[in-house]
Order: sequence, then structure tokens, then C-alpha cells
Amino acid sequence: MNFVYILYSNLLDKFYVGEALDIQERIKQHNSGFYDSAYTKQASDWVLYYSIECCSREQARKIETHIKKMKSKTYIQNLKKYSEITKKLKNKYN
Repeated sequence: MNFVYILYSNLLDKFYVGEALDIQERIKQHNSGFYDSAYTKQASDWVLYYSIECCSREQARKIETHIKKMKSKTYIQNLKKYSEITKKLKNKYN
């Protein structure tokens, strides 16, 4: 299974959206500065805010792109608050 994950940094008060097979391993990479030029290297307090289980990597990437294009903290907060948004996204990109 692939996942779309949303991380939150309290230090930066920012969200980060990504896609991975293993969310816990990916969070460790973000917090350790594993990638030199990564956006998430700015902080080391990233925690999982929300995740979406997807049926394929293709679906995960499409949902990830959709969320990033929204460029909205409110949209991300509403994803967690209203499960029907996630259901609609999964149906749209199935």
C-alpha cells in the first residue's frame, strides 16, 4: 500500500505533503535531514498529522499533487476534520 502523508512542524507552523510506502521510515528521514536540499530540513519536529491509504502509487501521487495545488492550510485541516473529502479524493483518482 502507498500512502499520502501530511506532516506538521510546530516550530515552523507548517504542513508538508508527501507520498511513501512506509510512513514511519519517511518521517525519520524528514526529521534527520536525510535529504540535503529537502524543504523539511528546516525543522526536526515533524509529526504525522494525517495520512491517506491509497490503492496504488499512481493514486497516491495524484492525491498528493491535488493537495499541494490547493496551497491551503484550511484545506489540509478540513481533510482531517471531514472524512468525506478524503473519500471523494480517492474516488476521483481511482
